Amino acid sequence: MTFRSNPARREPLLWLQLLGLAALPLEAAALLLVLAGADPGPLPGLERILTWALGVLAPAALFWRLPPDLWSLLLLQVPLRGRRPDQLRLSALQTVLPLKLLAAAGAVPLLSLLWWADTAAGLASAWSPLASSPRLVVLLVAMPLQAVMLWQWQQLVEALWMFTRSAQELEQTLPLSQAEAADKRLNLGLPLLLLPPLESSEPTHEAVREPTPEPAPAPQPAEAAEPDPSSDSTAAAIPPEQQPEQGESSELDEQI
Repeated sequence: MTFRSNPARREPLLWLQLLGLAALPLEAAALLLVLAGADPGPLPGLERILTWALGVLAPAALFWRLPPDLWSLLLLQVPLRGRRPDQLRLSALQTVLPLKLLAAAGAVPLLSLLWWADTAAGLASAWSPLASSPRLVVLLVAMPLQAVMLWQWQQLVEALWMFTRSAQELEQTLPLSQAEAADKRLNLGLPLLLLPPLESSEPTHEAVREPTPEPAPAPQPAEAAEPDPSSDSTAAAIPPEQQPEQGESSELDEQI
């Protein structure tokens, strides 16, 4: 996986927010068990709509005005002073209209979920932690549970949206200031969360320098053979052969 094309993929907190997709079925089961604690009242449809309006529509209106902070996990958050420029640029992208509409659309399936859970709650009455509780108590407990589900839906949609942004779009976005991030985002949680960015898995494209081969040593010229001094002395010691003189040969002829 590469991170260089999109800096959002280097943020571990955005990957952690994807775990909300696995937590939503568990929270739906918890909603079913909570609603199984009491029998429906005389007007169950009205009760469901009021519960959905207070537990989902009201938070959705708040999230439209103050989007949930990207760097918050509801209980913990990244401190404002510890946020990197890329994180502040990603926070600035939360106000685009398509993302806000997609995040707010999560309120509609939550109404269907509440309606189904309240209808089928009688099947789980034996396992409900609020068994034999008043109907009002059951509905009051269901409201914050739905709000948490909407929060996780918002962060899940925002994380997926940030993963699809290009690096050029991020570079052209002005980062939020720390004051804007505090005033225009819903920052919940203790500011104790500090996670280093993920390392890029792309191989670096730096040119690999090949070792320069060392030049072979130049062949040294063969040394001239030095004359053997003993051969010169021997040659000088042997005189050349002398020819007999003509005069001596003529004298010998006359005596004979």
